[in-house]
Amino acid sequence: MEGVRKGEDAKIYIDGKEYLLPTVIGTEDELGIDIRRLRSESGAITLDPGYANTGSCISSITYINGEEGILRYRGYPIEQLAEKAEFLEVCYLLIYGKLPDQREYNYFVDKVTRHSLLHEDMKNFFAGFPNTAHPMCVLAAMVASLAAYYPDEKNDLELMDLNIVRLLAKVPTIAAFAYKKSIGQPFVYPRNDLSYTQNFLHMMFAVPAEEYKVPPLFNKALNILLILHADHEQNCSTSTVRMVGSSMANLFASIAAGICALWGPLHGGANQRVIEMLQMIYEDKGDVAKYVAMAKDKRNNFRLMGFGHRVYKNYDPRARILKSLADELLPELGYDDPLLEIAKHLEEVALKDEYFLERKLYPNVDFYSGIIYRAIGIPTNMFTVMFALGRLPGWIAHWRELRLDPSMRIHRPRQIYSGPSKRDYIPFTERG
Repeated sequence: MEGVRKGEDAKIYIDGKEYLLPTVIGTEDELGIDIRRLRSESGAITLDPGYANTGSCISSITYINGEEGILRYRGYPIEQLAEKAEFLEVCYLLIYGKLPDQREYNYFVDKVTRHSLLHEDMKNFFAGFPNTAHPMCVLAAMVASLAAYYPDEKNDLELMDLNIVRLLAKVPTIAAFAYKKSIGQPFVYPRNDLSYTQNFLHMMFAVPAEEYKVPPLFNKALNILLILHADHEQNCSTSTVRMVGSSMANLFASIAAGICALWGPLHGGANQRVIEMLQMIYEDKGDVAKYVAMAKDKRNNFRLMGFGHRVYKNYDPRARILKSLADELLPELGYDDPLLEIAKHLEEVALKDEYFLERKLYPNVDFYSGIIYRAIGIPTNMFTVMFALGRLPGWIAHWRELRLDPSMRIHRPRQIYSGPSKRDYIPFTERG
């Protein structure tokens, strides 16, 4: 495969017998042992609960070096993209592998803009949900239902690209409609004269009774937030998209599965839990030291949300960007959020504490994102939806990469069985 070279064979010994396994080396010198022949030759499998050390694929989309705090999309550092790029530019980069030229970008933006309307019948679906429905529930259901309106891609590349555009265009509309439904306001339709991020904010916050203009600072903040969330390698939701897509499930079904995976509080719901934690500390007179001590106490179930990451063993590069954004954005808005001061104090205390430094528990992207979303008016129950909106191009890119891979196989992990050995069925009358 392009970008991957062969390394020296690895040796593994099982019951005194030696097996040679090929190794592969990625473009950033990542080393992997190819175990595809292991079971057929030895009868053994590898065991890796949670897949922490297992490479499920070879991908050219995103590179992460957790030890050094590096994140790159298609080779471009996240710091440069967050500072200079537009979100739809990053979408194109992730999905198609290169930054678009001006003609390609204009054409792509125009197509996305003109597919932002939903089929009018879909408004009836929103009517069927109670006002108390979580927006993630609505988002997942509505994205899956798009498959009822648009044909399956199968192997038609032109139709695949059209469905990709449809999905990118319609998810912001679905998300905004879900919010409007939850607060009992009328839907606000998308407008072709607004940018992708402006359009979403307008659909969220405009009302028929008065004119609404998207504040430029809100638009800037949302653009950066979406870029930072656009992809993050083989996380839970992305792996779910690839798993479902490997069965040849259509784009809409695969992305709906990813949305459901993201919904969990250990994944996309983490930024909401950060805000809830900061609010709890604020209501407890802002006693940061008390909660740091609780987090260090093994007998206490309390954990500092927004610290530590499965991949990063250094400061999450996205968190650095968001911290700077919060420092810039909030004063300009005249927004005095006491939770930001608690967050800064908490970070300062934790990063001087040997307990957190030894365990490499640094702030992650969730630590500051919720505070910025609050500042631009996004309610807490929409935080995970915003994560999904940002992660959408990454999910699409991985689904497309998988579908275009001629060596694609349906994903089917193995297991180590730990249940009872063979036993005979016992009739009801003989059971004790």
